[in-house]
Amino acid sequence: MNNKSNGETVGKVQASGPAKSSITLKVNGAEKRLEVASWTTLLDLLREHLDLTGTKKGCDHGQCGACTVLVDGRRINSCMTLAIMKDGAEVVTIEGLASGDALHPLQQAFIEHDAFQCGYCTPGQICSAVGLMNEGRAKTADDIRELMSGNICRCGAYPNILAAVQEVMLAGAGRAKR
Repeated sequence: MNNKSNGETVGKVQASGPAKSSITLKVNGAEKRLEVASWTTLLDLLREHLDLTGTKKGCDHGQCGACTVLVDGRRINSCMTLAIMKDGAEVVTIEGLASGDALHPLQQAFIEHDAFQCGYCTPGQICSAVGLMNEGRAKTADDIRELMSGNICRCGAYPNILAAVQEVMLAGAGRAKR
């Protein structure tokens, strides 16, 4: 591309591709080596580079929780996390919670309690609930409500979500196995 002033070339600007970094992640139990631009979010890496579209892009500002995944067992908003920040980490998405044909206990409880309507927030809700159980801080229904308040359900399925999470917590079966 030439910059011109009064018809003369004053300098050349060379366009080059975006600088990329090499990272390694363990995603749903499988090691992945990827080349990503430094500004690529973990959400975009999962959806666009690995075709793991269960994790949803809701607000893209960390306010709705639709993008919640587990990183090293802890729940995070993947839309607010740069992929290069998690080099070497273990990432579990909604697709990685089931064990073969057996659903994760929370996935099964969401079905049994009809804890979704449109389903858009469901992957983030389930991953957040798994992380909540991994943290071990929730003891009461109010604790669950407070600690899951970062996950918004626009359909208002909160009572059924709470019932599903409580059932699995009481059974002690909801922790991530990875």
